[in-house]
This record gives sequence, structure tokens and C-alpha cells, in this order.
Amino acid sequence: MGLSIGMVTVDCADPAALSGFWSAALDTAVLQNYDDAFIMLAPPPRGGPLLAFQLVPEPRSGKNRLHLDLGAPAGGRQAEVERLVQLGATVLGERGDPAVFAWTTLTDPEGNEFCIGEKEGISSPEAP
Repeated sequence: MGLSIGMVTVDCADPAALSGFWSAALDTAVLQNYDDAFIMLAPPPRGGPLLAFQLVPEPRSGKNRLHLDLGAPAGGRQAEVERLVQLGATVLGERGDPAVFAWTTLTDPEGNEFCIGEKEGISSPEAP
């Protein structure tokens, strides 16, 4: 067996709008657009699985069972949070212990939760 994560697909009400938010957030572009019903983003420049956005008829209910954990460079979490809020994200709260490991929980424009963490050696490949 040799499985790997190739893509994470997000069910949503508006794939075009949500893919626009995430392409700006991750500094990538749309790779494939299938009639605005299924949109796949190009690989992010700093790595990670592909993201796709799929139109579904039912609204999201409750907390999403799977979420993305994004890593910010050491000292850069707050700047990334502010940038994402400008793009349409909403901050839900600050979590953790800054002396050990801290993160910010946000939602994208459709209410899907995601987190941004920051800690040397854990937060991102660029961390010193």
C-alpha cells in the first residue's frame, strides 16, 4: 500500500467565491473549473495537498468535522490573520499557550473553520 493525500475537497454553496478566497489566502490560482460546480486550485507554492471546492445543494450545518491547520512563519501569525480577515475570514478566537504552542481559529466566508498555528519547527517549512 502506498496511499497519500492528493486533494482535499470542500463541499460548499458557492465554489467560485470560496475558491477565490482560498486562492488568495494560499497565493495560488484556479487549476480547473468545471462550470463553477467543481473548482480545483493549483498546488500552493509552499506545498500541501490540492484544494477543491464542490457545489452541494444542502447548507452546512454544525461544526465541520475536518479542518485545515495552516502554518505561519515564526512571528508572522498575527499578520497572516489580519490578511485573511481582509480577504473575508472571521476570527473565532485565540487558543493555546503562546509559550508552548498557540493558534488562531478562523472561519472562511462560508463558515468553515480553519486554524493558523505558529511555533518554531512546527508552524511552517520556512520557520527558522
